[in-house]
Parts: sequence; C-alpha cells; structure tokens
Amino acid sequence: MNNSSLEAISIKSIERRYSELSSSILHTPTIRLSSPLLSNLIKESELYMKLECFQHSGTFKARGALSATKQITEEDKKFGITAASAGNHAIASAWAAKVEKLSAKVVMQTSANPFRVSLAETFGAEIIMKEGGVATFAEADRLMREENRTFIHPFEGINTTLGAAGVGLELIDDHSDLDAVVVAVGGGGLMSGVAAAIKLRNRNCEVYAVEPIGANSMSQSIKVGKPVTLNKIDTIADSLAPPMALPFSYSVCEKFVDQFVTVTDDQICAGLSLLQEEAKLAVEPAAGAVVAAAIWPLNKKLIGKKIGLVMCGANIDAQSYQKYLIRGAHNMRKALN
Repeated sequence: MNNSSLEAISIKSIERRYSELSSSILHTPTIRLSSPLLSNLIKESELYMKLECFQHSGTFKARGALSATKQITEEDKKFGITAASAGNHAIASAWAAKVEKLSAKVVMQTSANPFRVSLAETFGAEIIMKEGGVATFAEADRLMREENRTFIHPFEGINTTLGAAGVGLELIDDHSDLDAVVVAVGGGGLMSGVAAAIKLRNRNCEVYAVEPIGANSMSQSIKVGKPVTLNKIDTIADSLAPPMALPFSYSVCEKFVDQFVTVTDDQICAGLSLLQEEAKLAVEPAAGAVVAAAIWPLNKKLIGKKIGLVMCGANIDAQSYQKYLIRGAHNMRKALN
C-alpha cells in the first residue's frame, strides 16, 4: 500500500470530491427513529438512520461509481466503461455511465438476482452474464483489453473511497454530535469512505464496522495485519460477500475504524424484520446487519449514546424479502423471550 495514496484521504479531498458529485448525487435524509422496542433493546439511546437506501440506483454504490467514472479522461470516454458485479455495483455503474453519457458493458454473475439484472438494464447498460467470480472479472478484463473500456472497481481505490465518503460527510454534518456510527462492510468501499469522513470531522465519534460471520474478510484482515482472501463465503447478505479484502480499502479501514464485529444471518433477518415493523423500511440484508450489530455485539457499547445507522441499500426483490422477513420475525421472537 502506497502511503501517499492513504495520505490523499483528507477532509479537503473528501469535501472537494463531494462538491464535484453534488449536482448528480442525492443528499439523502437522516431521520431520528422513534421506536419503543428498539429503545428498549438499546437502552437510553437515540437512533438516527442515514437513508442512503433512497440514493440513485438504490444504494450508496452510486457515489463511488460516479466518482470513479468522472475521473475518466476525455480521450478514454469514447470507449466507455465496464464493471464486474453480482448486483448493486452493476446497477450503480450503469447509472453512472448514463449520467456521464458513456457506453457501458457490465458483466454480472449468472447467480445474480434477476431483479438486479433488470435494474442494471433499465439504466441502459449492455449486460453480459458469466459464471462465478473469476469468469466475471476475466470478461471485464477482456473488455478492457479489446475495447479499451475503463474498469470501474466495485470497492477498491481512492476514487471509490472519496465518493462513498459523501455518506459520512452528510451524516456528520447533519448531526455533528453523534457518539457512534455503525456501517456494514462488504469490500470496504463504503466503510473506508464513511469512517474517514466521520473521524476527520469528529475524532471522538466511534466508528463500528459490521460483517456477516460467513463473509468476514475485512475483520480477518485486520486481525492478521494484511488483506486476506477467504476460502468460503456463506451469507444471505450478497452485497456484503466479496471473498477478499484489498490493500487500499483495508488500509483506510485499519486507520479509521474503531472496531469490527460480526453478525449471523439469523440476526441479519431479525434486523430486516425490525426495520420493516419499527421504521417502515424495506431494505436489503446489508442494512439489516447494521441494526443487528447495534442490538447484539455492540449493545453494551451503544447504551445511552447518540447513534448513526447507515441504511446502505434497498435493492431486493419481493420474494426474497418475504422469506427473510419470516425468518427474521421467528428469530426476533426467540431473542426477546
């Protein structure tokens, strides 16, 4: 990891990039959650939800994808972009290409939810389906070599981090006195950006990261002191399930995140159920993981605190959502009894 790249993450660079994106990106609302049940579970706390689920493309991914796309040179713009993704990043990259008036060929895994494939197509991208992660990235690499397309990485790199940092910047500007912020981690693009923005604005605000226990590459990396690749991924939270951490996002997370915790899929489903019933929000498992972390592994640390919860996305089909809600309601009853 090049230290000069890490040093380029400053409050000035974050604010500058945020300004560059502001005409196309939504400043999503942060609202206080009034829920007697959650107030009882996390005693004496104030909960503020950053509703990034209402961002263009349905997730925070729009910020990073547009941030990276805007850096493409005029010479290279004529070749367009490519991306590799199982879902949300494909949608966001297609959206960013449309905003910048570039052509997009997006490679998606055959295992991708058809709902997400359809969303990416809605933004005008040509979708190429390939088996598994290796084949997906290999096809994107071919498009880079043969068609000179610019590859938009799903989570790694300074442009992704600077774009995602806008989530944290808006949150801490809206509520400068937060005691803690909880964010879900996949590859670390969102986490690195939010953590940097929060800590550079308010060093006293604790930043907590949550991963599914079956896809905890970043917390494993922090333990051993370098990015690791997992042998196996096992979680319903597909947007939190890249099998590896990579150097840049790992380094930023290592510098700015206070603690990593993990939650089970049952707890994630319970979080989804609670968000639907208590906040009237229909979101994807990644957002459910944030609530689950606040209720379980972080509970004692959050009692009496003013807490920001990042609701990172809402791209989920009705059938999957119904299944997770039923599972979540069952596990919530067990937890409360």
